[in-house]
Amino acid sequence: METLVNTAVEFTPEGYLKNMDQWTPELARELAAKENITLTDKHFEVLNWLRARQKEGTQISIRKVGASGLVDIKQFYALFPGGPLKISSKIAGIPKPASCV
Repeated sequence: METLVNTAVEFTPEGYLKNMDQWTPELARELAAKENITLTDKHFEVLNWLRARQKEGTQISIRKVGASGLVDIKQFYALFPGGPLKISSKIAGIPKPASCV
């Protein structure tokens, strides 16, 4: 258990939020800061899209993000360098996508 934004939150051993209902924009900013990312409105568009797809039960992949109309794959990598789907999923507070190894 870790205390972020003055709230106790639990993470999996891989760093994914255990309860996505604990997610807040403030928590996202703290998680992003750990990845040396300063979140912009475009980041939040992608994070909110990921969260909405997760709630629908949609399998998330880099290609689906690229086809979302929000960003193309190159922009996705620029927003979340070093593993965009893995990093954005952690910041979005959703479980690890099946396509992430």
